[in-house]
Amino acid sequence: MRRTPIALIAACAVVLAGCGSDPHAGHSAAHAGHNLAPTTPASAQAPVSGAAGATPAVSDYNLGDVMFLQMAIANHQRGIDLVHLADNRPIRDDLHNLITAIRLTQEQEIPEMKKWLTGWGQSTDVDPNPNAHAAHGGMPITDPQTLADLANLPDNQFQKQFIVLLTAHQHNAVEFALTENKEGVSVPVKAFADKLIKSRTGEIQQLLNLEQ
Repeated sequence: MRRTPIALIAACAVVLAGCGSDPHAGHSAAHAGHNLAPTTPASAQAPVSGAAGATPAVSDYNLGDVMFLQMAIANHQRGIDLVHLADNRPIRDDLHNLITAIRLTQEQEIPEMKKWLTGWGQSTDVDPNPNAHAAHGGMPITDPQTLADLANLPDNQFQKQFIVLLTAHQHNAVEFALTENKEGVSVPVKAFADKLIKSRTGEIQQLLNLEQ
């Protein structure tokens, strides 16, 4: 019974080594697998018309912006799945309050990120081909098997491993956002990345405090 927690901690190490870990190695080759828009900034293309407020303000954007949003959406969605695993578990009240706030925040942020991508005519889905992310350290989100392993833990082991995995998962979001600050060009998306860094860093600190 003790092997499963060790496996989960190892899985967290894999999560932390995901797409945000080495944003520059083999960068051009990695982008080739994402089937994204050309690197020409949006401002150099035909402007998007429409009613005010229908889409986010169009500004310069590049592949870095698109990749960040696609990976962050996938990360958010998997994070919501992760949080729901604690719905019927006997966890401490302060942890329950924190993960409820995390879920609500991420549910609100997903439509915002999708709106940028659709406004640019880009897919909201991350490329499922692992080769497309090879230069970034692999697929950027917690894998389903890791969630399945966590779901199968007994109650007396669940809380500790849940905190470990959620901490790693939120750290991944910070890594994505830091990469966006280095490689993206969209002013509103970079501002969103800054907000995400502050929010997730605070959540991570609270999770680390709960581990003590």
